[in-house]
Amino acid sequence: MNKIKSLILMLVAMLALQSASAQMQLFDPVSWSTSVEQVGDGEYRIDFKATVEQGWHLYDLGPYEGGPLATTFTFDPIVGYELVGEVEANRESVRQMDEIFEMEIGHYEGEVVFSQRVKAPEGAMVQCSVEWQACSDQCVNGDKDFSIKVGNPTTAAGVDIEQSVADANAVTKGGSIWSFILSAIGWALIALLTPCVFPMIPMTVSFFLKGSGSAARGRFRALMYGLFIVVLYTVPIAVIILLTWLVGGDAVTADIFNWLSTHWLPNILFFVVFMVFAASFFGAFEIVLPEKLVNNSDAKADKGGLVGIFFMALTLVLVSFSCTGPIIGSALIQSTSGEVWTPILTMLAFSVVFALPFTLFALFPSWLKQLPKSGGWLNSVKVVLGFVELALGLKFLSVADQTYHWGLLDREVYLALWIAIFSLLGLYLIGKIKFKHDSDMPYLSVTRLVLAIVSFSFVVYMLPGMWGAPLKALSGYLPPIQTQDFVMGSGSAVATETSTPTSGVKYGDVLELPHNLDGFFDLEEAEAYAKQVGKPLFIDFTGHGCVNCREMEARVWSDPRVLDILRNEYVIVALYADDKLKVDEADWVTTDAGKVLKTLGKINSYYALKTYGVNAQPYYVLQGNEGVPMVTPRGYDLDVQGFIDFLQSGVEAYKAGK
Repeated sequence: MNKIKSLILMLVAMLALQSASAQMQLFDPVSWSTSVEQVGDGEYRIDFKATVEQGWHLYDLGPYEGGPLATTFTFDPIVGYELVGEVEANRESVRQMDEIFEMEIGHYEGEVVFSQRVKAPEGAMVQCSVEWQACSDQCVNGDKDFSIKVGNPTTAAGVDIEQSVADANAVTKGGSIWSFILSAIGWALIALLTPCVFPMIPMTVSFFLKGSGSAARGRFRALMYGLFIVVLYTVPIAVIILLTWLVGGDAVTADIFNWLSTHWLPNILFFVVFMVFAASFFGAFEIVLPEKLVNNSDAKADKGGLVGIFFMALTLVLVSFSCTGPIIGSALIQSTSGEVWTPILTMLAFSVVFALPFTLFALFPSWLKQLPKSGGWLNSVKVVLGFVELALGLKFLSVADQTYHWGLLDREVYLALWIAIFSLLGLYLIGKIKFKHDSDMPYLSVTRLVLAIVSFSFVVYMLPGMWGAPLKALSGYLPPIQTQDFVMGSGSAVATETSTPTSGVKYGDVLELPHNLDGFFDLEEAEAYAKQVGKPLFIDFTGHGCVNCREMEARVWSDPRVLDILRNEYVIVALYADDKLKVDEADWVTTDAGKVLKTLGKINSYYALKTYGVNAQPYYVLQGNEGVPMVTPRGYDLDVQGFIDFLQSGVEAYKAGK
């Protein structure tokens, strides 16, 4: 036991050291803000305010050949604005003789404002990067990129590109996080109806009421029981994710999520796990945790006080694992889109709903009499979940198939399997199929009849998809329609005239755009073509495993007005963040940390994170020929008119900038 305790202490110490090291690396003693003021007709002053932490100093503009890194501003030579003079500080620096560098060096403490005047038309974007060095007992180098809009009639403040991106990210993530939470709530309600969990509700609540000594104490113990259930489900997930984020930052966390959601190994593993759990739900075998682990937890639950209640909650979590395991996995995997807090909030929502009945029935014990008795219907719930697991498990195989271009699970094959699965589910519900642990069904209940009608109706809805029907309600789960071999009427469709090349496009032999749109899959190639034809660029940060991307394409892009604008007003480039295609060595990218990126997906993902601060898809950028966004980028939003307005605003901004 002492060895185990020592090992745990060593692990905690190692994690603490790693966390402290990461925080030191992430710490930046200088923070920046920008503002813009009009100082003449067509002339603006851009102010860059640096706030230096107490005890640190920032070197001035220098330059210092052979000395420290001076604060340096670099403005991109983009057509559209003209620099007036040079960068100036609002006060003199403190100058001292440095014995190490053997020269006089100036520095600032506290706050200092650097200013640059520019001549530019109203609404022009000025792009600038700043590098600096700040020192105390040690020195820290930093750099930051700004994209500043001057002469915006609605505000006089400069627009930091990171803030603009953050606003768009709030729309992207906020629009989808509620869907994850609602999905988790639904899974929790289903989990409560499984045979591993449902019988434990009256058992555990009765235990608390009988052993409490008083009704008030019983309610308190039951409330703590529910709280411990939430803690046991949420805290381990939160600790793992937050430690990963603290040690590696957003980039590492995004890489891990990206690997989990797109690499063939975890996806095939998840697919196999779902198939195994489905077989278990059908009665082929029983999946249980080691008996010793469960027995030890159950024995400790006999202790009094909060410790005993905690182990009662742990026993419930362990005993219910065979039913809740795949459900929790489904909820978590769907929410790992690169956002640190989404999986944690998803698990919190699941656990709160899951623990709620134990608390409510303890507060109102008379409700226990209204619960249906355990019986064969619980096994029926388990079998139905087995069919659902079969259907959901195919999604993981589909993601691996698309990202690696295996061609195993095209849209019509995927649909055929779903049609078969839900047809068999309907037959089971009406009693035409019976599994090992099913009870005899003397008659068809109204509940089973309704569910059977829903299942068969779903099958009927999917059937036209075999001939190319869009099936918008399932767009996020099905492989893209361009993977389907036969689409009725596609051969007779009238082609829309477009100047975008349809062949010879880089990576065009393995990638396609939806709705027969023509475009590019390499940013440099698309930018060169956009300049050649005089059109703005529509950048689509997307992914093969991106559910929201498919939903946007099916529900928003499919609108004739949207397609018309995309075909005629923009040059389209789709940048897949999860594609595993290895690019030519000449196209490899080396990150700031020195890591060499060799696959198309990693290169695109790194570009999105470095340039726009995003690691979630979809993300849409309207870019002018100057290489900067013309309007605030847009994320996941199913508002068709809003997307049309977004596209048209880009067209107007492009024409105004000519």
